[in-house]
Amino acid sequence: MKFEKYSFSEDIKSNLRNLGFKRPTDIQYKSIPPIMRGEDVLAVAQTGTGKTVAFALPVIQRLVTRQRKHDHKSVRCVVMVPTHELAIQVSRVFEELASGISLKIAGIFGGIDQDPQIERLKQGVDVVVATPGRLFDLESQGYLSLKAVETLILDEADHMLELGFKHDMNQLIRKLPYGRQVLFFSATINKHVKDMAYSLVHKAVRIQISPNDPVSKNIDHSVAFIEMDDKRFFLERIIREHPNSKILVFVRTKVRAERVMKALERVRLLSQTIHSDKDQNQRSHVMEQFSSGENKVLIATDVSARGIDIPDVDIVINYDIPEETENYVHRVGRTGRAQKRGLAIAFCSDEEKEQLTAIEGFLDRKITKMDIEKGAFEETLNMSGVEETNWQALIDEADELKNKKKRKNKKSRK
Repeated sequence: MKFEKYSFSEDIKSNLRNLGFKRPTDIQYKSIPPIMRGEDVLAVAQTGTGKTVAFALPVIQRLVTRQRKHDHKSVRCVVMVPTHELAIQVSRVFEELASGISLKIAGIFGGIDQDPQIERLKQGVDVVVATPGRLFDLESQGYLSLKAVETLILDEADHMLELGFKHDMNQLIRKLPYGRQVLFFSATINKHVKDMAYSLVHKAVRIQISPNDPVSKNIDHSVAFIEMDDKRFFLERIIREHPNSKILVFVRTKVRAERVMKALERVRLLSQTIHSDKDQNQRSHVMEQFSSGENKVLIATDVSARGIDIPDVDIVINYDIPEETENYVHRVGRTGRAQKRGLAIAFCSDEEKEQLTAIEGFLDRKITKMDIEKGAFEETLNMSGVEETNWQALIDEADELKNKKKRKNKKSRK
């Protein structure tokens, strides 16, 4: 069924044509009708399948056809997301789909000055896409009202409910009017989160696309068993062998992200990092450069794995095996999107094998092992831009710099 056959307004159909959308994906096809009917929905689908459009499109149509009943401070739809980057991305999708329509959309998130966001809210906003902290902050200051919310959407629902946001979600639900529509969308969802979700919805329509395979079939997976101190050499080799590829590298911590970037600098390879220690302007700049291809290698913590749609990522490297099994799905889902094929490579040390086994259990399949012969291993070490680099010394140096900074900060507080 083509989008032209749906009962959308002509403005929405025109926007879909301009965006190149002709037919709905599976998750869109199954989600749009119940959302249009005003039903609650709990949807689980692979990354890269078009979940944002699946909820944004019918919600925009419902808002267009229903008159505003309250003052201009009253928001009609709230989309809750876990990260700043996702707030920017989702609000952009709403704006594109609602272009030329008398709906106002605002992205509300921390890390930047709140005054421009307050000015936007003062003008009246229909849809707010927000991270929890900034939303509650502005609501408590009286800059927006939740009394007229018709639809609440939790994007990356498992993350919102599990990782520190449970209290925020309960607080938000208490502020919303009775009878609101609630939509949950995620790539993964476990029993605990599902139980919590069902406690917040009323007779929700359950939609699950490819439940036994949460990862896109467009992704080729492999794992290389490499000791921790040797991972840098293999990362360097992959980057050098794919000079035109856009490569996203995931590490466990922000400190580790900076270390890996410095290690690449020492072998004359440029990369950038993104993590929670960077302010929003820095993060936005890094994302723009990576998205445009100006920078080809991005080293990220899991702040960038959740729902971010980065165009044309060719290779995802799990430099560190994620501690949370579901994060593997979200990480590798940055490649192999739409009809494009992607490559996911995991570096697994001896101490990470237990986590790898858990991931394979979650995927219900084995990840293909990359056999590295002794000759190939030695070749990788020898091709490095600085063969004699003492990597342990670099790590010790980074730790010492970090400790000096802590001592300096502690001294300044006295």
